[in-house]
Amino acid sequence: MSTDDNVDVHADCIAPMPETTRLPAVVALPLVLPATEKKGTPRHWLKPALLLLVLLAAAIGVGTWWFRPPTGLPPGIASGNGRLEADEIDIDTKFPGRIAKLFADEGDLTTAGEVLALMDTQDLQASLKQDQALILQAGQTLNAAKSALAQQTSQVLYAQQEIARTQALVGKGFATREQLDNRTQVLASALAGQRAAESVIGEQLQALQAATHAAEVIEANINNDSLVSPRDGRIEYRVANVGEVLAAGGKVFTILDTAYVYMDIYLSTRSAGRIKLGSDARIVLDSYPTRAFPAKVVFVAAQAQFTPKTVETKDERDLLMFRVRVRIDSGRARAHAAEVRSGLPGMAYVQTDPLVAWPAALQGDASK
Repeated sequence: MSTDDNVDVHADCIAPMPETTRLPAVVALPLVLPATEKKGTPRHWLKPALLLLVLLAAAIGVGTWWFRPPTGLPPGIASGNGRLEADEIDIDTKFPGRIAKLFADEGDLTTAGEVLALMDTQDLQASLKQDQALILQAGQTLNAAKSALAQQTSQVLYAQQEIARTQALVGKGFATREQLDNRTQVLASALAGQRAAESVIGEQLQALQAATHAAEVIEANINNDSLVSPRDGRIEYRVANVGEVLAAGGKVFTILDTAYVYMDIYLSTRSAGRIKLGSDARIVLDSYPTRAFPAKVVFVAAQAQFTPKTVETKDERDLLMFRVRVRIDSGRARAHAAEVRSGLPGMAYVQTDPLVAWPAALQGDASK
């Protein structure tokens, strides 16, 4: 069989495919990918966020520049950082007792002589009444002794007159020597009574004075049980409550003296060596960066020492520095007690050369 015959045979054997079962033609469609974001392309909200961050950074930069501490100080002015401090005064009890009343609390401003608390003084009041009764009794006894002395003095005067008359009569023979001796004995007795009355008066005066002094001591103790503020200040702590029984020296309040506000700073040897007591200074607090409070140097350490942790840079901490205390005037500190408070951080600037003028930012107002 030839090849052609074979082909024919196979061709005859293959049945034609019906039209309904024919496969559809494959059509080449154009490749269309879904719209996707390219890698690294910012989303629609990133641009406003970046713009906001830029504006915020600019605002922070402007604020930092505007409220920054004065820089570029002239050579005659030294500076250091620190915190405001004030003298602490403890209000303690002098005698053991129970707290009866409290008239102040933490944060209150006090004035010198203001009563802050009262202790229970019932026992002292009873002792005072007893001493007052002794004073009254001693006074009455003293008055009786004075009356007795007056009586004895009168008897002495009468005895002296009798002796004078008897002596005249004896000279004329109208009285005997015995009568004169009797008058002399009466005078001696009257004089002895007068001296005894004077001695009683002295004893009663001493008893009266003793009772008076005892009452004064009781009154002083009662007054000492009224706890008063020794200076103008602000109450920092209240460590006791009404009804508590405290021993002698028990602490009730701790106040800060608003008239003695200062800042300790640490300056290098070169700067501290040119500072004198009374040198002009300025204090700028972080809370009020645009205000410079006038102050004076009141203390310069005699020996160098390591700087404390308040100095920020390590290079400065590694140096030996001198402690310098800068104090705000007491009147100004009282006037600005609400602003110049203990614990506030800031900077202190000191004139090492009195001929150097203060920069405009550190001029301050000496009249306030």
